[in-house]
Amino acid sequence: MTARKIAVLGAGSWGTALAMVLAENGHDVRLWTHHQDQADEMIATGKNARYLPDLQLPKNISITSDLALALEGAELINFVVPTKAMRQVASQVLAVFQEAGVTNLPILMHASKGLEQGSHLRISQILEDVFSPLGEAKVVVLSGPSHAEEVAQHDITAITAAGTDQVACDFVQEVFMNDYFRVYTNPDIIGVELGGSLKNIIALGAGALVGAGFGDNAKAALLTRGLAEITRLGVTMGANPLTFMGLSGVGDLVVTATSVHSRNWRAGQQIGQGQSVEEVEAHMGMVVEGLATAVSAYELAQEKGVEMPITQAIYLVIKEGLSIKEVVTALMTRERKGELQFEDNLADLF
Repeated sequence: MTARKIAVLGAGSWGTALAMVLAENGHDVRLWTHHQDQADEMIATGKNARYLPDLQLPKNISITSDLALALEGAELINFVVPTKAMRQVASQVLAVFQEAGVTNLPILMHASKGLEQGSHLRISQILEDVFSPLGEAKVVVLSGPSHAEEVAQHDITAITAAGTDQVACDFVQEVFMNDYFRVYTNPDIIGVELGGSLKNIIALGAGALVGAGFGDNAKAALLTRGLAEITRLGVTMGANPLTFMGLSGVGDLVVTATSVHSRNWRAGQQIGQGQSVEEVEAHMGMVVEGLATAVSAYELAQEKGVEMPITQAIYLVIKEGLSIKEVVTALMTRERKGELQFEDNLADLF
């Protein structure tokens, strides 16, 4: 494999794990953090003490807080920052490019999962918007069932690279694939991004059920009906419904909504046990994307006229302070419906 110059922006657990995959594949990787103290510590110790404390970083990862240095000569830029920081970081990258006189954009990819507050834009749309002064951006999303801790420990992982430019998707697939990290391509970037974002809402709910004392029956019902409403909104937004049966749909939903490794599941569990959203966010130490995504998805569903009762329930817990048992009762006593009421009409969408 030809060694490529790749910038990874964001030194959290996922950004670090992906940088490790790329470095182990022989690429020239520059891992950027905007915290100078974190960069200094990682350089000195060879570890990311806050996010992956037990793992030694490959020596061919260059760690820096200098964004221009991280971007220099990069053929691929991987944004792995929280959704709320995406536009700001992308704008900083644009400013570096404009100052350097860059006219040809490298491939842009992201491995984050969320919707922008207010605009409800997917992350690829944020990147396209920010970089529009330099022309049309080739954006790829890397998404699927993947705990950063397990990827960093070389556990078997299968994930999806999605985008409208097949050459760019193939590039991302090539640089990341190895014997423990398998990448499939998918042209349905809408479905892959929405699947990765919306499953965090259901993971919050799954954790909340456990925290409130409900069992496996409730969890199975939540995941199944949660997938139905994810698909419902996704198809309305232009996604292929089959995407939600794949890695970035049911695969990501299962891994995020059933595991203590998931910060969204853990946040939901704490909410189910009676902690406030503010307390959960203060104690988590990392961004819980599902909290903000639940608000954006609820607003988007209202705008599009899409029925998403589970998302609405989580929204009411987050924004209105309702208890988990209150919203569960409301969900269970809704009007009677047929299970395939929506799904039977999928054939009409092709």
